[in-house]
Amino acid sequence: MSDGRRYDWVDAAKGLSIILVVMMYAAYNVGKYTDDVGVLHYVIGFATPFRMPEFFLISGLFLSRVIERDWRRYADRRVVHYFYFYAVWVTIDYVLKVGIAGRDIPGMLSGLALAIVEPYGVLWFIYMLAVFSLAAKLIWQAKLPHWLVIAVAATLQMAHIESPSYAVTQFCAYFVFFYLGYVGSPYVFRIVEAAAHRPALAWAGLVLWALAEAFLVFWPGGRPEPMEMHMGLAAFPPLHLALAIIGAIALCTLGYLLMRLPYTDWLRWLGEHSLVVYLAFTLPMSAVRIIAMKTGILTGTSELSVAVLVMALAVPVVLYFAVKRTGIGEFLFERPAWAHIPGTPGSRAGKTAVAPAE
Repeated sequence: MSDGRRYDWVDAAKGLSIILVVMMYAAYNVGKYTDDVGVLHYVIGFATPFRMPEFFLISGLFLSRVIERDWRRYADRRVVHYFYFYAVWVTIDYVLKVGIAGRDIPGMLSGLALAIVEPYGVLWFIYMLAVFSLAAKLIWQAKLPHWLVIAVAATLQMAHIESPSYAVTQFCAYFVFFYLGYVGSPYVFRIVEAAAHRPALAWAGLVLWALAEAFLVFWPGGRPEPMEMHMGLAAFPPLHLALAIIGAIALCTLGYLLMRLPYTDWLRWLGEHSLVVYLAFTLPMSAVRIIAMKTGILTGTSELSVAVLVMALAVPVVLYFAVKRTGIGEFLFERPAWAHIPGTPGSRAGKTAVAPAE
């Protein structure tokens, strides 16, 4: 995996992941105000064990390419890269929602200050990618054995630790998947390669996995609520961890198989630019839901959730193309030279897009 090329199935799997992530927020955002569940709640319920773990596992797949770089270059591409976009979009969110809409300047400033140490809202994922990358580098430098790190991280994940610090809580919940993506990447690639040689068997395996996943999530008594999912057997911590790993690999395999079908290149593009969507989907998501409910255009939970999902995915893409075409607001999706650590390639070459972080 040192050739530096992109893999279309990796981008496709990331595309599936970002759709599921936005779907969860869309369904729960609508469910909060309708006090009801729709069809997307059941899809999200099915994906609950692997939805976020898969995103983190994929984010760690290519870490072995960069882990041995010197600290300056590594930190620029794997830590500062994410913190820059986090800072930009947290500022936008607070200024618009609290400073302008809420007319609460002191609240805006205190919120921005808190966001430095506590990941804010849905942007916690970007924040934690930087933290995970930093932790992985320190672990590599300390030469800790992989088995020990995985054992400790898995224990923390299964313990369901609820810390006063949201950053600590999310670190305990998801670091194991990021690290497994790093150390287990050769095995993931071998599984996908095996699927490439026997696609019919791979499709059959995915069907069996989906049936088993649905059974374990919804039995006994598993049910979606307007803003959360109550799982059945899948809630058992060791089983939940296993389902997260298996589900992440299943989505990688599905990504490969989908890329062999016609008219699926949009999914690869979406995955390649998944952070573009992740950074910008919250504002259109809320706006569409508010407009639809106030005008009465859509009132049913299912149809409203689907509409919110589609627009929450589409608007960031439109915004991205508008920025690329006009050159206005490039800082939203491209890191300028001044935001690089001096002496790194980015500080000399200029802007770095949000998508790559190698």
